[in-house]
Amino acid sequence: MAKDARERHGEPDPVREMTRKGKRLSRSFSWLAVLGALLVLGGIVGLIYTGVATLTSMLLFGWLLLIGGVVGLLQAIQSRGTNYFWLAAVVAALNIAAGVVVIRHPQGSAEALTMFAALLFLTGGLFRLVGSVVVRGPQFGWTLLQGAFGLLLGLLVLFDWPHSSLYVLGVFFSLALLFDGLGLIAIGVGGRRIVSMVTPHPAKGPVGTPSDGSPAEVPPERSESAPDQSNN
Repeated sequence: MAKDARERHGEPDPVREMTRKGKRLSRSFSWLAVLGALLVLGGIVGLIYTGVATLTSMLLFGWLLLIGGVVGLLQAIQSRGTNYFWLAAVVAALNIAAGVVVIRHPQGSAEALTMFAALLFLTGGLFRLVGSVVVRGPQFGWTLLQGAFGLLLGLLVLFDWPHSSLYVLGVFFSLALLFDGLGLIAIGVGGRRIVSMVTPHPAKGPVGTPSDGSPAEVPPERSESAPDQSNN
C-alpha cells in the first residue's frame, strides 16, 4: 500500500532507485575491468617486443615532459608578479627543453636513462647490503636479499650497456602496464561482486500471483459444518 501511495504521489521507489544506481555502478566497474584487460594485453605485447616498448615509453615520456612544461609555463605567466614566478618559468622551460630532446633523440635518451637506472640499482643495493650487515634488524634476511638483488641487477644492466638500453626500459614499462592492468581487473571484478551483494533486488509478487498482476483465485475453504468423511 505504501508503494502504491508513493507511485500515486509521483515519488520514486527507493528500492528501484537503488537497483538502478547499483546497475550503473556495476557497469562502471565493468569498464574498469575492460581497461585493465587492455593494459594487461599491452604489457604482454611490450614484454614480447621490448625494443618497441622502450621507444614507445621514451616518446610518451618526452610528450609528458613537453605538455607538462607548456602547462607550467602558462601557469607561471598567469602568476606573474609573485615571488615564485621566475622559478616556475625556469622549471617549465627546462621541462619543455627536456621533452624536445627526448622526442627528437629517443635512443640516446634511453641510453642515458638506462645508465641512470643502473647506477640507482647499484647504489641502492649497496646501501641495503651495508645497512643490513651493520644494523642486523628483524628484517635482516629480506634486506640483505633485496640489496644483493639490486646490486646484481645494476651490474648486469651496466655491463651490457648501451645494448641494455634497448630492452631495460621497455621491460620496466611493460611490467608496470601488466601489474596495473591486473590491479584494475581485480578492482573491477571485486567491485561488481560487492555491488551485486549490497544492491537490493525488487521484491516479486507473492506466491500464486499471476504474471499479469491480476489476483489469483483462492480455492473455497471447507465449511466447518461439513461432515468428516474420513470418519465414515
